[in-house]
Amino acid sequence: MADEVCIPVSSEIDIVTARQKGREMASRLGFSNTDLVLIATAISEVVRNIVEYAKKGELCLNILQEGGKSGIVVIARDKGPGIPNIKLAMQDGYTTGHSLGLGLPGAKRLMDEFEIISEVGKGTTVTMKKWVQNNG
Repeated sequence: MADEVCIPVSSEIDIVTARQKGREMASRLGFSNTDLVLIATAISEVVRNIVEYAKKGELCLNILQEGGKSGIVVIARDKGPGIPNIKLAMQDGYTTGHSLGLGLPGAKRLMDEFEIISEVGKGTTVTMKKWVQNNG
């Protein structure tokens, strides 16, 4: 598998594909089974948002190597309607759809680093990182 994989996103099946690709890459990096589930769940949340709100976008997965540690970076981007109030969108329980409102704040809790950039009318980019925990 390459150091970068991008998956076009436009339907529910792409959520499954993105989860699988994320798990494969994270597994290759040596993440624990628990972390594999966390990464796959965070990917599901951000990709589901693309499908529901923007209708199409892409998810890119990259291997990170930084200062002797390794990890995965997940970038979800779309050219959808954007998020008018990021602070509000990041509150637990807030939803403009018909979900539980766990998406973005849930994804943030599951990953080590989380950044969201959004411009109304232009789209949203969510960047998440998870680092391999060395147990030694």
